Amino acid sequence: MATQTDYYDILGVSKGASADEIKKAYRKQALEWHPDRHQGDKEAAEKRFKEINEAYQVLSDSGKRTSYDQFGHGGPQGFPGGGNPFAGGQSGPFTYTYTQGGENPFGNMDFGDPFDIFESFFGGASPFGAQGRRPQVPRYSMTISFMDAVHGVSKEVDVEGKARKIKIPAGIYEGARINFGDFTLSVNIKPDKLFERQDDDIYISVTIPFSLAVLGGEIKVPTIDEEIKIRIRPGTQGGTMMRLREKGVSHLQGRGSGDEYVKINVMIPEKLSKNQKSIVEEMKEEGL
Repeated sequence: MATQTDYYDILGVSKGASADEIKKAYRKQALEWHPDRHQGDKEAAEKRFKEINEAYQVLSDSGKRTSYDQFGHGGPQGFPGGGNPFAGGQSGPFTYTYTQGGENPFGNMDFGDPFDIFESFFGGASPFGAQGRRPQVPRYSMTISFMDAVHGVSKEVDVEGKARKIKIPAGIYEGARINFGDFTLSVNIKPDKLFERQDDDIYISVTIPFSLAVLGGEIKVPTIDEEIKIRIRPGTQGGTMMRLREKGVSHLQGRGSGDEYVKINVMIPEKLSKNQKSIVEEMKEEGL
């Protein structure tokens, strides 16, 4: 059953929120409540994740949002409920549910792609061109690793007893849906232990010795492709953020990549030798 909680409250935005504010709020909520990522009750997380997706699917579309603002959940003919990517299923590499296209007050656009990755981009039919009723299309979901999402990956899977090789493009987002013609695939992404992703930017924290922060020097930091050297300026403060241009995720639509941001943490030694204490005392006397 579709949620009856206010969609704006679910995403934590005001009714006057811009499209960009809605998208940012959705991504934040989706990351927090993804069942593979949430640390609390998995059943509750699954339910919340479904509500978040349902809210975004309506508020991200200007037509659906206008109708929702006017008529609420009922709509002039009733809002279609959001599909649950975790419901139903079969044994194998991913689960699925069936969706049935048909007439609704918003036309024949089958929403479910939270990041506006249109089916036509992946070789399927335009979401604005179909008319009339569409046949049943099985919908699957698959969980891939963080790096597979960043670099893209080809997988061989079993679809209704038939082996299929599918390609997931580099830069795919959490919750994105790809149309493969006779079925659609929703992509879930496992979090990484080292990297965090926001849009196409990558974030990482590194800790450097106190002496390096004071005197400056070079360190090696990991990126999603390789390890590179960066220069630490003398007097670098803890919390400094360094930007590595074009070291983030490739843009899914268009050229170029995001950036990587490196947060510098400074390690303060817990124990000092007698000589080290003497040096620090001299620094203290000089006001350093």
